[in-house]
Amino acid sequence: MKFILTKELGRLAKWLRILGFDTVYFKEENKGRLLIEALRENRIILTRNQKISRESGPKIINIKAENLKEQLRQVLEELHIEFNKDRMFRRCVICNIELDFIEKDKIKGRVPEYVFQTQKDFYICKGCGRIYWQGTHWGNVEKILQEIAQ
Repeated sequence: MKFILTKELGRLAKWLRILGFDTVYFKEENKGRLLIEALRENRIILTRNQKISRESGPKIINIKAENLKEQLRQVLEELHIEFNKDRMFRRCVICNIELDFIEKDKIKGRVPEYVFQTQKDFYICKGCGRIYWQGTHWGNVEKILQEIAQ
């Protein structure tokens, strides 16, 4: 499942990437280009913009809530999406590119020394070069997802 989100949903875009979904964050004002990109790439449009949500063509979900947790809940419920831990943290939250495993010895000096010493697995974004590891944020994300599921 792939998404394209309009500019008012930046935090939601980041969270969908954390959950492992291919998510484009569309910051432009060009409604026509948004619709074309959604159709061409078979993406579901998520928006808070009432005008866009009335368009026909691609699947469009009008996000009602301002609160991030409620936004996530709405998307997951409307699309019948269940959490899949194996899919989580597999995309760069900045670039949306799938992360690749990188050998620990290749990132020495590129992460804090404590992280290098205490973590075993590292992943890299081939787009921006950002390095990821399983830090405390994984537990924080799982806690928020449990709150949403209730």
